[in-house]
Amino acid sequence: MCRWLAYSGSPVRLDELLFKPANSLVMQSKHSRLGAETTNGDGFGVGWYGTLPTPGIFRSTEPAWNDSNLRELSSQASAGRVFAHIRASTGSAVQQTNCHPFRHGQWLWMHNGVITDFPKVRRDLALAVDPDLFPLIEGSTDSEVFFMLALTLGLEEDPHAAVAAAVGLIERVGRSHGIEYPLQMTVATTNGDTTWAFRYSSEGRSRTLFHSTDVATLRAHYPDNVMLEKITDDTVVVVSEPLGDLRGAWQEVPESTGIAVHDGGIDFHPFIPSDSADAPPGR
Repeated sequence: MCRWLAYSGSPVRLDELLFKPANSLVMQSKHSRLGAETTNGDGFGVGWYGTLPTPGIFRSTEPAWNDSNLRELSSQASAGRVFAHIRASTGSAVQQTNCHPFRHGQWLWMHNGVITDFPKVRRDLALAVDPDLFPLIEGSTDSEVFFMLALTLGLEEDPHAAVAAAVGLIERVGRSHGIEYPLQMTVATTNGDTTWAFRYSSEGRSRTLFHSTDVATLRAHYPDNVMLEKITDDTVVVVSEPLGDLRGAWQEVPESTGIAVHDGGIDFHPFIPSDSADAPPGR
C-alpha cells in the first residue's frame, strides 16, 4: 500500500524528515519494515505550508529514492507543517495526479489503504460527491474520491465527523455490492493549523500508525541526541511506521481511533463510522 508522515512543530528542513532519520520515508520507499509491501516506488509527494495561505505540493511518479529534484528541494525548503507520502499503487495508474497528498484550498489529504474492489463501487461513490467538487477530481484513485466525499460531508467544518460519515458511506455502498470488508485506511488531513489522523479498517485489522512521544521527556533521556536538540517541545510527528529505533520515541495509535494534533498536544477520540444515508449510493 503506502507510507506517510505528518509533521507539525518548529520549522524543519525537509531533508531532516525525508532523508536523515535511520528509517526515513525515503528509506521506507525501498525497505518498509511494517508495510503491506516492502517497496513503495510508485511515486511520492510532499505538501508544506510556507508564506501563502494555501500549501505547496510537489509530486512525482519517480521512486522517492531515485528523484534528485526531491533531494534538491528538501535540502533548501523548510516548514512547520509537512505532509509526505510514498506510494504503492493498489491498481490505479502511476501518474502525478494519483500521487498524494491531495489538495483542496488550504486542505491536504493523504491515505494509506484501499477501498476494496474500487472499480465495483467507484460509480456509486462518485455520484455521492458534491457536483461542485466532482470536476476537481483529477486522478483515478480511490483515495482522491475518499477525499472528495469527506469534503462533501463537511470536512472543512468538522473533520472527525466528516471522515466518519465518508467511511460510513463507503462501507454501506461496499456492502450493497457484497463486499465484506469495504475499507482499509490510515488517513491524515490538515488545514495548516491542526492535523487530524485516523486509523480504521472494516475488518478491525488496520495498517500501522504511530505518533511521536513528548519531546521534552525524550530530550531528558537522550541529552546527546542531536536531532532532539533541533526541534521544539511542541513538535509532533504522525507516521505509518517509526522513523528510527530510539526507545520510547513512538507510541502506536490504537485501532479505530482518531487523533487531532494542535499546538503540540494530541487529543484522542474513538473512531466509529456514521450513517451517511443522506448521500445515496446511486445504485
